[in-house]
Amino acid sequence: MSRIGKLPINLPANTSAEVRGNELAVKGPKGELKISLPAGVEAIVSTQSIVIKTGPAAGKKAGALWGLFRNLANNMVVGVTQGYEKKLEINGVGYRATLAEKKLLMNLGYSHPIDFSLPEGINAVVAGNLITLSGINKGLLGETAARLRKLREPEPYKGKGIKYAEETIRRKAGKTAAKGADK
Repeated sequence: MSRIGKLPINLPANTSAEVRGNELAVKGPKGELKISLPAGVEAIVSTQSIVIKTGPAAGKKAGALWGLFRNLANNMVVGVTQGYEKKLEINGVGYRATLAEKKLLMNLGYSHPIDFSLPEGINAVVAGNLITLSGINKGLLGETAARLRKLREPEPYKGKGIKYAEETIRRKAGKTAAKGADK
């Protein structure tokens, strides 16, 4: 039995949820999110909570997905009420980003600038070398941040590149440190 799956999800004020067929929809002050539930997993919605259950004839697969879909539904509730945000830092001489409409224009040390189109539902704010991404869909936000970081991953010698704000880069000593050890 799933320890996470059996926990109810509390619905804050100004938030509503409904089940349409095998789809769970959560609506709040920041927007609306939907998720499709797999066979064997069902959502029971009351005025103040959502409970995710497995059906009576659910197999092993539904039992394995029970806790996952409970957490996905909880992330939807948090997203439509509070929202999510991720911060990325750009480190390096000449590395910079500017925002033009729904595109990030970045100079990351390549011979050409990079145009990164933001997906629908993700907003960005650029302040100096800090990019703040925000949105209501936690999965899409994390995927967008990972795609941005992958454009120029931080290197271990000088730390140049795009990294998460809370991330620490393990630094390596260069060749000069190895020459000093021979003496």
